[in-house]
Amino acid sequence: MIRTIIPAVAAVCVIASSVSVGANSLVAPGMRSGIAKSKLSATSAGEWNRLSRVDGKNVEVWTADGDALNKVTFYGGIESGKPLVKETDQKHHPLPKISPTILITDIPSLLETTYRSLGAVNQMNVGEEAPATLAGRKAIRFAYTLTRSDDEVRRKGEGIGALVDGKLYLVTYEAPALHFFEKDVQRYRELAASLSL
Repeated sequence: MIRTIIPAVAAVCVIASSVSVGANSLVAPGMRSGIAKSKLSATSAGEWNRLSRVDGKNVEVWTADGDALNKVTFYGGIESGKPLVKETDQKHHPLPKISPTILITDIPSLLETTYRSLGAVNQMNVGEEAPATLAGRKAIRFAYTLTRSDDEVRRKGEGIGALVDGKLYLVTYEAPALHFFEKDVQRYRELAASLSL
């Protein structure tokens, strides 16, 4: 019986290792550059997991406990005329594009309109907005709430965005309002404070 179990366990290990190709990767504490294939850098005091999924050419998602429980999304240097994320159905559900005349104060509504256009949220409200700095540039900090259409869980979010050389840099944090938002919001804020370009 042991002779049968050992090859079976070895086969499972080989399959498991092949499944991990293209899987999430560890973001170790310390400075990380080239985030979202851009000149965006950040310093993390703790570990994160970088999700392998591709939401767009210049989009990168980090999580501590999984996408459904908390996530930090980096939008790095999105150019004028481009959407925040890759379009999946441009003909029937076009996404809003970054306008050449976009203002810093338009960033929260761009995120909201993108989410609504994707059908990703049933409800989203942008709350408090305030002037901020991102890597020494004028920016906007904003809070929002949303309910995703796939699970109906009420989430809270925070974002900080800036326009630099005609490109949009935006970093958001989202987590369920109950427990998880408060659990890691300070980690996000420290990460956001460390951003550099």
